[in-house]
Amino acid sequence: MEDALSIPPLFSGNFAFFFDLDGTLADIKPRPEDVFVPDDVLARLSLLAKMNSGALALISGRSINELEQLVKPYRFPLAGVHGAERRDINGQTERVTLPKEVLIPLEQALQQGLSSLDGVKLEAKGMAFALHYRQAPQHEEAVFALAKKMVEHFPQLAMQPGKCVVELKPSGIHKGAAIEAFLRTPPFAGRTPVFLGDDLTDEHGFKAVNKLGGVSIKVGSGATQAQWRLADVGDVYQWLERITDHQQQQEKALTNRRDGYESLSRSI
Repeated sequence: MEDALSIPPLFSGNFAFFFDLDGTLADIKPRPEDVFVPDDVLARLSLLAKMNSGALALISGRSINELEQLVKPYRFPLAGVHGAERRDINGQTERVTLPKEVLIPLEQALQQGLSSLDGVKLEAKGMAFALHYRQAPQHEEAVFALAKKMVEHFPQLAMQPGKCVVELKPSGIHKGAAIEAFLRTPPFAGRTPVFLGDDLTDEHGFKAVNKLGGVSIKVGSGATQAQWRLADVGDVYQWLERITDHQQQQEKALTNRRDGYESLSRSI
């Protein structure tokens, strides 16, 4: 789907919510460590989670440890490194790892390959590596060539392009699989998924959500498999405010109807 997508409607019901972070809940910054989620947005996320029995998770290329710091003081289910690590609502964490015989030579080869590419940053995530070239866009072609070479040499890996970054991660790990894993466990099981994301890394999530009859929302421009679109992070904030207000109004109306029925029953 191209840019001509509609703004997502308001809805209420038995839904589970999944959010990417960078570029969706937070503006992208030149340095990843400068990214933050505003306090009022975190409060809205917490409210939306409470109104949906806790069925709200963040799914990001960042590690779980990074996500924890960005959402303090709140505690949500999290999927880090595109789902290579996942923490459920009870705090139980699952991780997919690469063997040392892959990790060590891979990191050494990446360091050597990037040594002549000034401005490209290598981020080691334990079970994956990210090659950031936001500060050196002139090296994009060389970064992709290096990543492709690593995938050819290490068949356990998959290459995941993103905004000014290429990641090398365990094969079969992506945000769609992370969403599906959450939906197999409480409080997500039996609910219709809603996923918001902005990057190429989120397309696996959109595909999975569409297959499950859910709601997929692309943030920003560009071709996508998502069904709906929000223009930017600011629009995400407005949508989050509107959807929480809408669900609160729906819940209040339901409570009023229930109280009316009970009052009528007592009078009869």
